[in-house]
Amino acid sequence: MRVNKFLAVIALCFLGVFLAYGLWLAYTPKPQTLQGQIEAREYNVSSKVPGRVEQVMVRRGDIVTQGDLLFAISSPELDAKLMQAEGGRDAAKAMQTEAQNGARQQEITAAEEQWRKAKAANQLMQATYQRVENLFTEGVVARQKRDEAYTQWQAARYTEQAALAMFQMAKEGARVETKAAAAGNARMAEGAVREVNAIMADSQMRSPKNAEVSEVLLQAGELAPSGFPVVSLIDMQDSWAILQVREDQLADFKQGQLIKLTVPALQQTYDFTVDHVSVMGHFATWRSTESGHDFDMRTFEVELTPVTPIADLRVGMSVLYQYDAE
Repeated sequence: MRVNKFLAVIALCFLGVFLAYGLWLAYTPKPQTLQGQIEAREYNVSSKVPGRVEQVMVRRGDIVTQGDLLFAISSPELDAKLMQAEGGRDAAKAMQTEAQNGARQQEITAAEEQWRKAKAANQLMQATYQRVENLFTEGVVARQKRDEAYTQWQAARYTEQAALAMFQMAKEGARVETKAAAAGNARMAEGAVREVNAIMADSQMRSPKNAEVSEVLLQAGELAPSGFPVVSLIDMQDSWAILQVREDQLADFKQGQLIKLTVPALQQTYDFTVDHVSVMGHFATWRSTESGHDFDMRTFEVELTPVTPIADLRVGMSVLYQYDAE
């Protein structure tokens, strides 16, 4: 009888402990898990030049370094424009050279001979006038003859002056303004060639970063519009985690704060730093208050960067953050 009472007491004690443990578990706050994902910097490489894809040098999954050739665009229209620009440049440079060099030696010699011819005619007309003037003084010839001889001498003198000016202009070459205009036209034509060359260089697209090829959207032979991405790159060295945090949990995410996040795919926990908290809520989560009134809790995007580079990290991997619920 005493043994049965003793066993009953022990059973009641165990039952009380069990009930107490159950109540403790029921009222102890359970850790909550916040899930996010990994993002990384993406580059969509396109060409300003519309044309046909001539060659694609990469495939999905390739690791490229900065400056590696990704693809080439073929554009016959651009080749024709380059030929036109080079032709205009050559013509402008020829005009500039002509302005700098001035007249040819044969032209200078011809102008000099014309001046000497006019000079000789002037000297002859001057001597003739002196003889007629002497005869007029002696009363042998009429005033009309003297005036005619004087007019012919003056005309010959002006002709000589004009020929001398043409000879001097031929020796001096083009005017300063003409040389400046020719030089300006040459620079303008050179600029047109450089512009076309710059566009053609943009048809040979190279990798802007050390990255991994995530997508090849066009293949050789396909037509690529201007600005359409042909190759997409992912730079995993510039990666971060994104969490959607309810506003009543933002106190755990301060700028520069160290947060531990678990990456299930890698089965490890890593240190992340809060790099950015969105200044505007994106959407609302319904939640009821203790008083029975309802209100919406806004959600904010939090960006966290790993303290050290994480090997084998991929875009889209889940990250988990555990916290104690209030």
